[in-house]
Amino acid sequence: QVQLVESGGGLAQAGGSLRLSCAASGRTFSSYSMAWFRQAPGKEREFVEGISGSSGRLYYADSVKGRFTIFRDNAKNTVYLQMNSLKPEDTAVYYCAATNGGTPGPRVRYDYWGQGTQVTVSS
Repeated sequence: QVQLVESGGGLAQAGGSLRLSCAASGRTFSSYSMAWFRQAPGKEREFVEGISGSSGRLYYADSVKGRFTIFRDNAKNTVYLQMNSLKPEDTAVYYCAATNGGTPGPRVRYDYWGQGTQVTVSS
């Protein structure tokens, strides 16, 4: 199995920045498309950003476009989410996910999920 472990969450003030990391185990990491999701209390899990394994194409949710950037380092089996201009509405548990098919958007089936890392943004 592919294991995903998120880190880098914490407390930030509105307007600040955080960088989340997702470390993956497995020999086929570079072939997977990766994505970040988040889930706020009382809310459904929502797609944030994705990056394809085949082309590196990026996919964004409108709520974070221009503020968040997903990128990956295949040599380190790690995908990142750079979060800038944070807002209190960004407070959630953030999860990384992997899929071996399709574009890493909100509606594809993801095969592997991490345990999540908490991000809290204060005003």
